[in-house]
Amino acid sequence: MSETTPLTAPAAPRRGRASAALTGARVLLALFLGFSAVAKLTAHESAVESFGRMGWGDGAMYTIGCLEMAGALGLLVPLLAGVAAVALAGLLAGASVVQLTLLDPPNAVMPALLVVLVVLIARDRRDATGELVALLGGRIGRTFGAGQWTKR
Repeated sequence: MSETTPLTAPAAPRRGRASAALTGARVLLALFLGFSAVAKLTAHESAVESFGRMGWGDGAMYTIGCLEMAGALGLLVPLLAGVAAVALAGLLAGASVVQLTLLDPPNAVMPALLVVLVVLIARDRRDATGELVALLGGRIGRTFGAGQWTKR
């Protein structure tokens, strides 16, 4: 009679407090961006007024609202959160510049601080972003075949 050791699942990696805090911040940021997007997508008077002060049309307001909503939803999907954070860093940097140059310079601080937050989120989610790239790389490779882009 041989002794057998029971099979156990490997221990899940422990997430640090900073990572857990960033997960909470990710959800709060998604809510904030979602509400901001809804104001733009429903043409709330405050959004219309802001875009009017900048001299930008409704198309810009709806486009930025869609980008904010996509970023907010992306932050809530763990596999997409890193990519969404990188994209939002650009969007928020642009918002900071717009606040600084076209609207109210003191209000440029908030989007600038949020850029720091999304960079931290992107760094925290880099493993998941690597998984996403590998997943997409495998699908693209199977779809187009090796060397497809270099054949003439």
